[in-house]
Amino acid sequence: MPATPVIAIFDVGKTNKKLFLFNEQYDIVWEKTTQFAETADDDGDPCEDVARLADWVRDLLQEAEKLNEFTIKAVNFSAYGASFVHLDTDGNVVGHLYNYLKPFPAALRRQFYATYGSESDLSVQTASPALDSLNSGLMLYRLKHDKPTLFERTTCSLHLPQYLSYLVTGQCFSDLTSIGCHTMLWDFVKNEYHDWVKAEGIDQRLAPIFPSDAVVSTDDTTLPYPVGIGLHDSSAALIPYLASFQDAPFILISTGTWSISMNPFNASPISPEELQYDCLCYLHYKGHPVKASRLFAGYEHEQQTKRLAEHFNAPVDYYKTVAYNPGTIQSLRTNRPDSGTSFDQVKNPPMQESLFGYRDLAHFQTYEEAYHQLMLDIVAQQLISTDLVLENSPVKRLFVDGGFSKNPIYMALLATAFPQTDVYAASVAQATALGAALAIHQHWNKQPIPTEIIQLKLYTADSIAS
Repeated sequence: MPATPVIAIFDVGKTNKKLFLFNEQYDIVWEKTTQFAETADDDGDPCEDVARLADWVRDLLQEAEKLNEFTIKAVNFSAYGASFVHLDTDGNVVGHLYNYLKPFPAALRRQFYATYGSESDLSVQTASPALDSLNSGLMLYRLKHDKPTLFERTTCSLHLPQYLSYLVTGQCFSDLTSIGCHTMLWDFVKNEYHDWVKAEGIDQRLAPIFPSDAVVSTDDTTLPYPVGIGLHDSSAALIPYLASFQDAPFILISTGTWSISMNPFNASPISPEELQYDCLCYLHYKGHPVKASRLFAGYEHEQQTKRLAEHFNAPVDYYKTVAYNPGTIQSLRTNRPDSGTSFDQVKNPPMQESLFGYRDLAHFQTYEEAYHQLMLDIVAQQLISTDLVLENSPVKRLFVDGGFSKNPIYMALLATAFPQTDVYAASVAQATALGAALAIHQHWNKQPIPTEIIQLKLYTADSIAS
């Protein structure tokens, strides 16, 4: 029996590291997952163990190459962003893969904005909320000013997806999906690196930009197959939808710890007000801007369901048993049990947390009633967040993938919140890895892209989970 042609995709998250083999119909035919313990950087802060990660990529690719039932025709990568790996002249790692949650020195922050402009101005120009270490460009600025010896040893800094590709190809490239994701590196007005990047000489430490849908060819290397240069995971997750719904404008709400609303059909410049509500722009794999807004909804849901479980003496995952009840929603809307609850203590902007954390749980008779109120509060935030990227664009469909797509209360309330839009729960197996595979489809797969790689379920304002 002939070996099955496949593409190998490394999908590297902060927690789970995965390798998938997809056949020509983009079915997963083999996979392996692992987790690594974090190590500590030179400041004692937790960080990715980059040496162990590199060994894992090389060893697992060799293992996959030896599988007799498959023939690898191409390789690509998706990985979390906001993280650089620094290389010296010999291609060895300099310093550490510093964590994007690493505390950023206040004095260095003040120095940066005093030199190059206000947070507001730079955020608008780079379509990046001011997020300190999550702005990976600022981590390069920190390397230069806080760790100058390491900076001088660095000849090339690669975002993590491109470093993974480098491990296989030995070639250094930059990619727009990584550069264009809240890095503060890219000037979205001029469509080039921002002036501060050039003034600091950081552009000299960045590899040439290579098309995200291109490959390192076998003609240029001794590799037996073409290899992609990797994609930022949020941008990769959008690709299956762009491939499947090219002619029908849509918004994708990708839900997990964050709920990220992405609109590839809204190219309007980002405003200071939108930035205050955690809006930003991505660059997708074709280099076009994608307006996006972020909501910490998954984290908020996790924290509040723990609170509910403790108050009502229920299992932590009891919410999974709660069916959507339109009568409960109507009752809460007309007779909301808010009396005696003070919301004047809410200090954070409305997109950081829902009002539910300030509600007195004693006002609710049952867990089910309280959980419906939690979802009302979260969807009220979601409406604000998604409206920011909707903004008069010709969107007729709204797709939700990830954890909340399986929550019937969330989906029904979302359909009610967007009555003029078709709201779908979308299911696609390993969307991030699949996106990385589809990005280089033309370089390895002669078959047409399947038309049903995404499973959809339509919700309406009257939806009741079956």
